[in-house]
Amino acid sequence: MSSGYFEDVRFEGNDFAVKPLATGVYEGCSFTNCNFADANISLIQFVDCVFRSCNLSMVKVGNTTFNGVAFEECKILGVNFETSNKSLFKLSFSKSVLNYSSFYQCNLRKAKFPDCVFHESDFTEADLTEAAFLHCDLLNAKFERSVLEKADFRSAINYSINPELNKIKKAKFSFPAAAGLLDKYGITID
Repeated sequence: MSSGYFEDVRFEGNDFAVKPLATGVYEGCSFTNCNFADANISLIQFVDCVFRSCNLSMVKVGNTTFNGVAFEECKILGVNFETSNKSLFKLSFSKSVLNYSSFYQCNLRKAKFPDCVFHESDFTEADLTEAAFLHCDLLNAKFERSVLEKADFRSAINYSINPELNKIKKAKFSFPAAAGLLDKYGITID
């Protein structure tokens, strides 16, 4: 792979699973309808980039920089974001499917997640202070030792959060989904 600096480049319909993305810095770039499935984008720096309608399932992100990166309508299955560069970690997701992805110990403060699906995703020890899970499906998502203070779960569904294992001060929930805070007790609410 070659290395370089790419600014304001538009990538459309590229299959980076077949022809790998060159290592380097991508600033202000957009990726539309691109396939990254099982690709290795480790050590690449993405700054103020947008991924639209891309498949990033099982992509390897070892020490990858995501600084001001937006994912829109993407399929992102089984990605371990905990292996990416944590010092410049700022990303957002909208209308994306992130099943089986891991955000272990990631800083997602004030992140907005409109209309996303996080089935079986792992948020263990993540900082989600003031994050907003807007109309998200969190079926079997794992929250342990997570900071959820002032997080917004009012329109989220299928979450199960143990208040004894997480910091949830001033988090926002709505009824009846708030029953997910009582799952550990095995009770039925009618």
